[in-house]
Amino acid sequence: MRPVVFGCRLCAVRRTGQAVRVAQYAERWARVCGRHGRWLLDADADQPLENLDLSGSPEVVTAQQQWAAVGRRARRAGVQPAEVFGLARAVVCRWWEHSLHWEQERIWPRRLQEVVGGNVGGGVDRWRAVGRDAVVFPEVVTVAGALLDPAVEELVWADSGWGRPRPLPGDGQFGHRLGELVGRPWLGPLVATDGGPLISWQAAIIRRRRHTAADPYDAGPWRVRADQQPPTMAALLREQTREKAAGGSGTNWRSTVPPEQRMFITNLIEAAQEELLQLRGAHQGRTADAARLLLQRLSHSIGLLDQALRETAFAAVNAGVAFHDVEQWAGLDTVTTDED
Repeated sequence: MRPVVFGCRLCAVRRTGQAVRVAQYAERWARVCGRHGRWLLDADADQPLENLDLSGSPEVVTAQQQWAAVGRRARRAGVQPAEVFGLARAVVCRWWEHSLHWEQERIWPRRLQEVVGGNVGGGVDRWRAVGRDAVVFPEVVTVAGALLDPAVEELVWADSGWGRPRPLPGDGQFGHRLGELVGRPWLGPLVATDGGPLISWQAAIIRRRRHTAADPYDAGPWRVRADQQPPTMAALLREQTREKAAGGSGTNWRSTVPPEQRMFITNLIEAAQEELLQLRGAHQGRTADAARLLLQRLSHSIGLLDQALRETAFAAVNAGVAFHDVEQWAGLDTVTTDED
């Protein structure tokens, strides 16, 4: 079902002569009222605002105009525009989640202040939930266009080692190019280690380039797993309400773990998942080469999962979970916080 948003009251006045609240269906790439420079907000969230003022952020209005061309490129490539937009949005919303810890990030904080009228103040979490989709929209359109670009896909193929498989590098050409396209040249290494839907897209592109036969288990590069879908504004606001209600209870030890550590653990697990997915095609080729590649990837996946296990155990102990319980749950003889 198509999402429901609040309509633009200025448009309602123009049509009916009355300033009434209206609702309408609008996809996430069609949330801008270009006539009045308004961003149309979801109507299912328990918050009073209907629209955000884009007069200070004309790049958001421009992005909706640019999306039309990106959608046409998607159709010419045989891809549904909704799939391309959904993947790009998942990628950029994941960046948004981590951007508070990016010391060099200047664009989004400024734009957030602009779209909410400079009222962020002490309610930064609420305003980040309400303003997220409007603030990140230009980058979503840019990333969508980049992922459709054969030249950008070729950079992924080069980073992967072409016909000689290797782990994707932390300073690869793809990450650098994507960072440049979104106006953040420093973003490249963060893109490479971010995990999530962008790594899944790269892995799918690499599998497609290396395999001559179709893999029935491969959903293709444009699918976003359910656990990688960004939460809606309503879900974000509900989670904030629950966290406030449970404040200081200590029942959720994960909330006490620093965000960068949680992201690191998540990236380790997702990297291992992608390595294991690629094992489906590792038996192809000469026996010796296939066996070597299979064992190398399997060993690397085991190493990533083992590191994720130890990092999670350290985080739990540091967050106050009983040392003995962590040892028992994780099956570890010794848990130490020393860096090996």
